[in-house]
Amino acid sequence: MNNPDRKKHWENIYQNKSLNELSWFERVPETSLDFFKHFKVPKQAKIIDIGGGDSLLVDHLLDWGYCDLTVLDISEAAIRRAKERLGDRASLVKWIVADVATFQSDEKYDFWHDRAAFHFFTQEEEISSYLDTAQRSIQPNGILVIGTFSEQGPEKCSGINIRRYSESSMTKRLKTVFEKIKCITVDHETPFNTIQNFVFCSFRKLHTT
Repeated sequence: MNNPDRKKHWENIYQNKSLNELSWFERVPETSLDFFKHFKVPKQAKIIDIGGGDSLLVDHLLDWGYCDLTVLDISEAAIRRAKERLGDRASLVKWIVADVATFQSDEKYDFWHDRAAFHFFTQEEEISSYLDTAQRSIQPNGILVIGTFSEQGPEKCSGINIRRYSESSMTKRLKTVFEKIKCITVDHETPFNTIQNFVFCSFRKLHTT
């Protein structure tokens, strides 16, 4: 799926479905929040949530006192919904409407979080572009957390083919620039009472010359 088609698809999703009608909905994103606890991420850290849409993660991070938050999503409708939900607090967040596969930024982030965006990239060119962007955009020794469907998870999401990963395949894909810290598998219960198995991996960016 190319960039214009992908954007059109996600705009349609967010224009026609409410938050709790989406399979990835989490009222409390406990797995993601646990990574922030585990790494004792400072409140002043520069954080970006990739494919954040109108996820509630940003709400919880604001509640915890984080003050340098960026949310990136390809869907303008998703970003608009998140802003409306947050009200006045939306001004405390930087919002970016972009496809991360072609995203360009001068910012350097301390913590890059991606729950279920990376696995939508199935073509080698897009995967490489995503990882190049992450490499450029994360500080040396910065943390990268990616959650994708595991090899036991679904083969599609929202009608789109995805690429499933294991701890081994994820680590192999990122090892040239990122050092694996830990991986876990998680069963996510959807609003429709089905179970989706995810693998979440955390990495530290290596110093490169």
